[in-house]
Amino acid sequence: MPAVSARLPVFPWDRLEPYKATAAAHPDGIVDLSVGTPVDPVPELVQAALSAATDTPGYPTVWGTAALRDALTGWVERRLGATGAGHRNVLPLVGSKEFVAALPAQLGLGPGDRVAFPRLAYPTYEVGARLAGAEPVAYDDPTELDPAGLKLLWLNSPSNPTGRVLAKDELRAAVAWAREHGVLLVSDECYLELGWTAEPVSVLHPDICGGGFDGLIAVHSLSKRSNLAGYRGAFAAGDAEVLGELLTVRKHCGLMVPAPVQAATVAALGDDDHVAEQRERYARRRTALREALEAYGFRIEHSEASLYLWSTRDEPCWDTVGALAELGILVAPGDFYGPAGGRHVRIAFTATDERVAAAVRRLAG
Repeated sequence: MPAVSARLPVFPWDRLEPYKATAAAHPDGIVDLSVGTPVDPVPELVQAALSAATDTPGYPTVWGTAALRDALTGWVERRLGATGAGHRNVLPLVGSKEFVAALPAQLGLGPGDRVAFPRLAYPTYEVGARLAGAEPVAYDDPTELDPAGLKLLWLNSPSNPTGRVLAKDELRAAVAWAREHGVLLVSDECYLELGWTAEPVSVLHPDICGGGFDGLIAVHSLSKRSNLAGYRGAFAAGDAEVLGELLTVRKHCGLMVPAPVQAATVAALGDDDHVAEQRERYARRRTALREALEAYGFRIEHSEASLYLWSTRDEPCWDTVGALAELGILVAPGDFYGPAGGRHVRIAFTATDERVAAAVRRLAG
């Protein structure tokens, strides 16, 4: 039996282990800025909702409770500015990564089909294409793609890894192009609430989509906005026909968000205060790290949103990773996100205040 893993690239994070060991040997310990994982507490109201829902012995449904779907549609309209969203326009996910990786296969794509994603991108877009046996295609401008055989077009704004935010005219052009050529456009918007020097906009906003969701899916996660990476709470919103097909497929796969996590998601999406508090934490860490990195000789590019500083010293990215590891600071090499990132590193500001302060001291010498 052929191994599915043979279709896939080497898992990138395994290559970072020797540098992690070097950084961990620092007398003051490692400052791990390589992965954008939350470190701050889960909001108390979310913990309370989870706890109150623990006595749920029955199976949850793949589509979620009516209360969850109300919370999802309400948030999509209130936060994204979308209009006319109903229950058929939302789909709960067991974290957004499983959706990204499984989507091409769940759409029935395979050999002869093409899946496009940004040239600098979250590697799971390519993984999803390869798992389905489809052809992965990297682009600089989606409207310049050859539409032949193209079935799925990924957008990512704000971008992981660069933090770049697509302007409204870029989003409108991509939507119009995808609709003209009958290509499903899926927009990964997991960092949308973390704009710093730009205001990210969803493809579901009427200014972008014209008020209709046809041919469009937006993907959102609670991992970053609410510190819920450990809960695996996320959702997709948009085209009811596409989401209905996916719901049917996912029922057969048993892809059910646990009932306590559904309750926690309702609580998290109904409260904006904890999101504002977390933004303030990240803003402080971002400013401190950016100033220290620039003083150390880095140039920061893009980074107008998300949880990362896309940084370069105009040298091969692994040289930068090695130099920072000697200071006890672990960062992600840019080539994890495609060859175009070969002279950059991605530096997360999701560490604690104490660890960020340690990194600032070390960079200052």
